[in-house]
Amino acid sequence: MSFWDHLEVLRGVVIKVIAVVVVCGVVAFLFKMPVFDMVLAPKEADFVTYRLLHRVSSLCGEDMEPFYVQLVSTGLAQQFVIHVKTALCVGAICASPYVVYQLFRFVSPALYERERHYAVRIVASGYLMFLLGAAVSYFLVFPLTFRFLGTYQVSGEVSNMITLDSYISTLMTMTLSMGIVFEIPVVAWLLAHAGLLSSSFMRRYRRHAIVAILVVAAVITPTSDVFTLLVVSMPMYVLYELSIWLVKSTAESRKTS
Repeated sequence: MSFWDHLEVLRGVVIKVIAVVVVCGVVAFLFKMPVFDMVLAPKEADFVTYRLLHRVSSLCGEDMEPFYVQLVSTGLAQQFVIHVKTALCVGAICASPYVVYQLFRFVSPALYERERHYAVRIVASGYLMFLLGAAVSYFLVFPLTFRFLGTYQVSGEVSNMITLDSYISTLMTMTLSMGIVFEIPVVAWLLAHAGLLSSSFMRRYRRHAIVAILVVAAVITPTSDVFTLLVVSMPMYVLYELSIWLVKSTAESRKTS
């Protein structure tokens, strides 16, 4: 096909993707209660993460103090605007398998059979790792951050008033950031397979990587406290160590093949 024919096909793909995202967003908008029950769940004291922490603390002979954080809305149309934004984000997440499929279908005709085989593995693993990162953010990173910052007080005379916009923005930012961060093993595997990265190099520069991880964590965290920085940095460091093992295994498999 000519260049303009490719653009025409791409235009069709974009229209299909936007249409599916909008439809999923409208469905999410209509199901307001289930969607916001899920979105606001990490602020409740009976959230699964807090229940597990309570059990662990009970085994250690200590009791976790119960907490309660009330969200507030400070604008006349703020709740409606947040409802629309949240519905579109949920719609994009629900439509993401179709989006990935359409984009891969557009690109795959330009690939050779061997390239298509590796592309399927990269796209599938990248998508799964993104979902895993989003899940880690939702079930671990964000709840710990919210519990610490939402209940932190410099004085008993100063009460916290957490806005709904701040809550939703922090949740979305951290979820997206952790999803992207969890692509580190996929990128490392791709570079190792191309012969551009080795496990010895990653071990040699581990200290430099730790500094880089802290810098990246400080950039992507929506807050400026040390607690959130450490909570975000720990999964990134674990992913770096996992990438070292993955790069080493890839290099060994290349030698044997």
